[in-house]
Amino acid sequence: MRTAIARFLQFLAVERNASNYTVKSYREDLTALADYLAEAQGGQPPAPGAVTVFDLRGYVAALNESGYAKTTIARHLASLRSFFRFGQREGWATTNPAKPLRNPRKGRSLPHFLSADDLGRLFDAPPADNPMGLRDRAILETMYSAGLRVSEVVGLDQSDLDFQASILRVRGKGRRERLAPIGSYAVRALQRWLPVRTAREPKNGSKPVRRKSPTSLRPERGAPQALAAAPVLEPVFVNRFGNRLTTRSVARMLEKYLRLTGLDSRTTPHSLRHSFATHLLDRGADIRSVQELLGHKSLVTTQIYTHVSTSALREVYERAHPRAK
Repeated sequence: MRTAIARFLQFLAVERNASNYTVKSYREDLTALADYLAEAQGGQPPAPGAVTVFDLRGYVAALNESGYAKTTIARHLASLRSFFRFGQREGWATTNPAKPLRNPRKGRSLPHFLSADDLGRLFDAPPADNPMGLRDRAILETMYSAGLRVSEVVGLDQSDLDFQASILRVRGKGRRERLAPIGSYAVRALQRWLPVRTAREPKNGSKPVRRKSPTSLRPERGAPQALAAAPVLEPVFVNRFGNRLTTRSVARMLEKYLRLTGLDSRTTPHSLRHSFATHLLDRGADIRSVQELLGHKSLVTTQIYTHVSTSALREVYERAHPRAK
């Protein structure tokens, strides 16, 4: 079982070009299954081809009893389906025992967002008289201005910034790239941060990371031209040691300013993305444009914000309904 899991994770990373976050999620889900089956079998999990739909139903029941959220259980089931589908391709599974299992019926909770006034208080909280305060304000302004995920903002490199066009190049989920516009507040915050950005070498002494050169730029075989050096990655947001900032560091930074301002403690870095989408829809943006700005693959994912954005609906109701007032 564990050998099959290792081969599947290698397949995801190499053939499917999955991100580190995706591989990590699959590893955790499948390791949890192997541990459950090993305990159920008295210490040793069965061969992956011998796993039955009844085994997986027992596993799902155990997840339910442990209090896992329905969304988490649905993610586990998706991991199992992909794993056994890979097994069918490799020949060690004749059927996919996870295919008959249905995802738990789940209601979609409304995303938490902040008002424009609350965001103003939050963005004013970082001090403007020290480098880390300038960095933190640039992070918050950029995340809200472009609707970025926290992984996208820490993944920004200086080569991704185009101040003249007020555009960012963003690498999103599934390593899909998109161009994201940013407003003047975010541009100014970034321009204040970059000149004072720490120039120290990374604490671990690691060498600068270089991007792989695109295949289309490689010279023909036998051509005399030398291959151009790949650009060095220079992260936009770094910690005090000069290393690229992590997603957890951004979350801790936000928690600090939430305490300082007394804003809702439920707010997370993703709440800035929710606020971005909600405010756009409230001010008349069409949902298809918001989908493109967020980098959503499916419009269904974006539709959750139509339930949050109620002020525009109220305005239409009061204007159109004969007995609204």
